[in-house]
Amino acid sequence: MSKVVEKFLRYVKFETRSDENTGKTPSTEGQMVLAKELGKELKLMGMKEVFVDENGYVMATLPSNLSKSVPTIGFIAHMDTSPDMSGKDVNPQVVEDYKGGDIILNKDLNIVLSPKDFPDIKSYIGKTLITTDGTTLLGADDKAGLAEIMTAMEYLIDHPEIKHGDIKVGFTPDEEIGEGADHFDVEKFAADFAYTIDGGKIGELEYENFNAAGAKVTINGRNIHPGYAYEKMINSISIASEFMAMLPSNEVPEKTKGYEGFYLLTNIKGEVEKTLLNYIIRDFDKDNFEKRKDNIKNICKTINEKYGMDIIEIEVKDQYYNMKEKIEPVKHVVDIAFKAMEQVGVTPIVTPIRGGTDGARLSYMGLPTPNIFAGGENFHGKYEFVCKESMEKAVEVIIKIVELYSEK
Repeated sequence: MSKVVEKFLRYVKFETRSDENTGKTPSTEGQMVLAKELGKELKLMGMKEVFVDENGYVMATLPSNLSKSVPTIGFIAHMDTSPDMSGKDVNPQVVEDYKGGDIILNKDLNIVLSPKDFPDIKSYIGKTLITTDGTTLLGADDKAGLAEIMTAMEYLIDHPEIKHGDIKVGFTPDEEIGEGADHFDVEKFAADFAYTIDGGKIGELEYENFNAAGAKVTINGRNIHPGYAYEKMINSISIASEFMAMLPSNEVPEKTKGYEGFYLLTNIKGEVEKTLLNYIIRDFDKDNFEKRKDNIKNICKTINEKYGMDIIEIEVKDQYYNMKEKIEPVKHVVDIAFKAMEQVGVTPIVTPIRGGTDGARLSYMGLPTPNIFAGGENFHGKYEFVCKESMEKAVEVIIKIVELYSEK
């Protein structure tokens, strides 16, 4: 078993599901458990300046072995897994030499990873895949990134003949709930630029992402005995349905792609007296992003005017912005990654991220941070899988990037 796979299979056993409702950093104890374990491992392999802070951020340095000065490069991954599905008791299954066709994830529950539903899996024929057992997510987002960075650092330490400048490693908590950069000390990290290893399939190279906001909509109703409700009851659930119908039905994730933005209802909880709706709002274009936020606010205003009272309250909060604005002035960070991929036999796929990474916020905090593939697919659910060969290539790309910068 390759080292990167061995590390990955070990890391996914740590339960690190994040939780936006705890108000803590890290938001869950399991993330701190993994952070401390990673800190120990970094020290054992020979990394320097290793520390794990009280918020669960892990940082370390591999000192330069050059006599000249070159840029300091950082590599970053996040430790948490999505709050949308359990990451407890993850039981990975290794499918060697995938022959095509269905992969039975769980016979008892009749859960099947099928090319009919996920046609991209056909491109992995002949590869080794790591899947779930159909009851949890896998955690390749982003424990594949953790394993790849750790493996690359270990390789560089074991092969001092490979020349490199100072290399910084950073592992963050709570990326999945948009808080991964909240307590990231950019000054202490002391890199000139960085890469998140947090992308999908092999070759992905991303320096554009959504502008993102969250909207919390509260609809206040009035509950009256249904037998006496005429012209008295205000059913907040019915008004919630009215609200949802006023948003464009084709501007949702399942009907958009590429640079198209969307609204997504992520959660609904309702009774006659009160209904709560949680939305995320996404768009690559800043002007369209502002229009989307205005639109959802105006829908609330329209409904309040219709009923002659403030039935709906809305809170819209920006989460992160498109990193493109901060990356383009230092486009060499993308160009070097592109060249590194080509030199290790990977075809670069420059594509916008239909989501966000820690790198989006870090770029606005003064650390330009594009994103590189980690090799996983179908993130955040029971159909998630990662390809061994893609993970190994990600390790090669990391090593090649530091080599290329040592030549500058």
